[in-house]
Amino acid sequence: MNPQLVGIEELTGTYPFDIRQSMKAMRLNRFFWEMRLPQARDLWLRDRKAAYDAAALTSEERVLVEATDWLGLIQYGVCFFVLEKFARVVKITNLGMYASMRGETLEAFLKTRKVPDAV
Repeated sequence: MNPQLVGIEELTGTYPFDIRQSMKAMRLNRFFWEMRLPQARDLWLRDRKAAYDAAALTSEERVLVEATDWLGLIQYGVCFFVLEKFARVVKITNLGMYASMRGETLEAFLKTRKVPDAV
């Protein structure tokens, strides 16, 4: 284990993205990275099963994607930066993802931010 990560599991809400997580979630990370390409987005929007089959996603991975389980995807080992690609496909903003990860609506989440007139 990376010595910098010793004790990390004691920090609630911390999900380090390291080489181990990256390798575990390689299929999903590639799948989401591909969402930057029109043909990948079109395939997923047209035929999800075909898109999942093409990416060789496992049944667990497919469930995470179908549920747009943002926190579950992070915990599984998906890199946030590729999740942003997919979030645009499903028309969710970064703030919407953050709210979902906290189990809140966007409106409730915005009320926790120091942004005048946010909602």
